[in-house]
Amino acid sequence: MDSPRKPRILIIDDDSAVLVSLQLLLKQAGFEPQGCDDPLQALELLAREPFELVLQDMNFSLQTSGAEGLELLARIRQDWPGLPVLLMTAWGSIALAVKGMQAGAANFFTKPWDNTQLAELVRSTLALAAPAAQACPSRQELDGKYDFRALVGEHPKLLRVLGTIAQVAATRAPVLILGESGCGKELVADAIHRNSPRAALAPVKINMGAITSTLFESEMFGHVKGAFTDARSERKGHIAAAHGSTLFLDEIGELNRADQVKLLRVLQDQRYLPVGASRSEQADVRVVSATNRELAELVATGEFREDLYYRLNLITIRLPPLRERRSDIPLLVRHITAELAASYGLPDAQLAPAALDWLAAQPWPGNIRQLRQTLERTMLLAGRPQLGLADFLAAGQHDEAAGARGLGTDGMTLEQVERQMIAKALDQHQGNISRVAKTLGLSRTALYRRLERHGLGAAAQEDA
Repeated sequence: MDSPRKPRILIIDDDSAVLVSLQLLLKQAGFEPQGCDDPLQALELLAREPFELVLQDMNFSLQTSGAEGLELLARIRQDWPGLPVLLMTAWGSIALAVKGMQAGAANFFTKPWDNTQLAELVRSTLALAAPAAQACPSRQELDGKYDFRALVGEHPKLLRVLGTIAQVAATRAPVLILGESGCGKELVADAIHRNSPRAALAPVKINMGAITSTLFESEMFGHVKGAFTDARSERKGHIAAAHGSTLFLDEIGELNRADQVKLLRVLQDQRYLPVGASRSEQADVRVVSATNRELAELVATGEFREDLYYRLNLITIRLPPLRERRSDIPLLVRHITAELAASYGLPDAQLAPAALDWLAAQPWPGNIRQLRQTLERTMLLAGRPQLGLADFLAAGQHDEAAGARGLGTDGMTLEQVERQMIAKALDQHQGNISRVAKTLGLSRTALYRRLERHGLGAAAQEDA
């Protein structure tokens, strides 16, 4: 029986030392590399022989504008649109690599590179470029191979998410999870980790919006004893704690630009410098990040670094809101009520058909989190396992009565609700930032960003 053909990779660089090094690395990693030092020669090779991946430099002359590299990339994308291209560039030219990403490159890496990371990037890129199956796998097929027990549902949009997780979980490729608040982004991150080779170690989860900028380096990279006044002992940071495991960066969209630069360097070469240390440390971490904000829009407005954005989103998973998969609501209801019954020591809940129909018809702006709260409140207030539509309506009226002086949110978007909550807290605490931040469960930095976004800065005042 013939052994499967090794993936063929074309390396294009006018530096002979780079060609030799990359060919040796890729051959040892199980690929079949071929090198050339001229763009025209590269196009001839691509027209004559099959390749699964291209590694391409951005400069082929004394000029460093990258124009030749972008032109070659454009030709490859035009003539071989399904062929993935990885760009290579120096650290100081990352902006050029970002232009290449915008032009259709799969990703980029910098010189000098880390052999292990580059081999993994190549494997991940090839895996994602592999022809997709004609039909999306069924839920039963997926559950037979992977542990997706916390992700409930059978809607095609959810199955596509599960299929992507199955495809990339075994790699170390960075994953960006996008979706509205409450739709289960952390559950997706957990599923990626649980189905990866890193599952033996617990993942490290960080709310990026809760870390103040002054503590960012100490929290993320740790510090040595005596690094600053209160550093009475050595402290291991989140990066070191996640060594060999998964680092989940929740609310990545709340990270300010100064700290984005520090994070970018870690993602680039997996090295970090503890505060007060004289020598950097190496960390083997797989990064999964999540946000309910559109990072591409933040990049366009200058709030989020474009190079960091492209470093985080080699794989992007967009989780559908609950209103786009209403057929999953009965399955979610059964799953959630069983969990709640076990948690509170209650008998299993049974919902009347009218109650299920009512739940399936609600808008659920808070997604699965809001559905869970509604079920929990109704089960506790009804005091019996048989739940009808009247029980849910009565529980809703009870909640409205309890919050009669609270927020009226009918017809409001999540952004509008957030603005109203912040405005209410500002009024309640006379604009005191620390008290408002504590009330809302935010860091001062995260609150300041929201104040600016909602145009509420004038209502705030510095603490006395």
